[in-house]
Amino acid sequence: MRYAQIVIGPAGSGKSTYCTEMQRHAETSRRNIHIVNLDPAAESFEYKPSIDIRDLIHVDDAMEDEEMHFGPNGALVFCMEFLLENLPWLENQLGEDDDDYFIFDCPGQIELYTHLNVMKKLLEALELWNFRLCAVFILDSHFMINASSFISASMAALSAMTTLEVTFISILSKIDLLSKKSKKQLERFLEPDVKDICANDTAVVNSKWNQKHQMLTEMIGRVLEDYSLIKFAPLNITDEDNLANILFMVDNCMQFGEDRDIKMAEFDAPDEEDEDNDDGYEEGRG
Repeated sequence: MRYAQIVIGPAGSGKSTYCTEMQRHAETSRRNIHIVNLDPAAESFEYKPSIDIRDLIHVDDAMEDEEMHFGPNGALVFCMEFLLENLPWLENQLGEDDDDYFIFDCPGQIELYTHLNVMKKLLEALELWNFRLCAVFILDSHFMINASSFISASMAALSAMTTLEVTFISILSKIDLLSKKSKKQLERFLEPDVKDICANDTAVVNSKWNQKHQMLTEMIGRVLEDYSLIKFAPLNITDEDNLANILFMVDNCMQFGEDRDIKMAEFDAPDEEDEDNDDGYEEGRG
């Protein structure tokens, strides 16, 4: 059995930084995590990928093609579809070693996870290759400023969850960059009472949208709360304990290591003389 985190989320949310820090943290506990770059438009990152989609195709290849005339977004989608057409290349790159642990650093185009089936097909292929998967949806914590942004973020995460159909964790990144006041305000979104947030947030209550569609807003909040579909975990890359907690959450979702054989210590068989002494001891006790 092999394991893989599928790191997704909007552009600029901190996906590559998460991959870098998670790999570094794993190394301190003597765990080996491989990173796969699936962003054909990536320019640079701090980690050294074990597998890089740019070795197969680069977004510039699609944009510079004189027949296709793709823009940046269209070229990226084309590259991901090209990867699907060349899955044997990826399978060969991943190898066949059991117990391998990968983190897939994915592109920042949110449509790949919300309504296109490109990523879903890729995840289905990984499952056929004996991978257990967990999608890690990362969102910039600076985005979480009021109830409107909370509901918007929750719906984006929920859309990705229902599209990909794998175990799912939602994370708010860049907590270490927030001021003390912002961290305090963020707490209500980590353990949210959605109905209370919607009712008391002036940005929502005073908006024309909420005045016209208040019932819709309340129903969305009720669904999110009643079914506990989305819950965001904070990520502070400067806190080793926080990184350990995030990794534990993901590992638990994938049941990492639970199928490994229990290793028993080997002991030498007792000598006959020792057995005789044991019998005498037992008789003496009687």
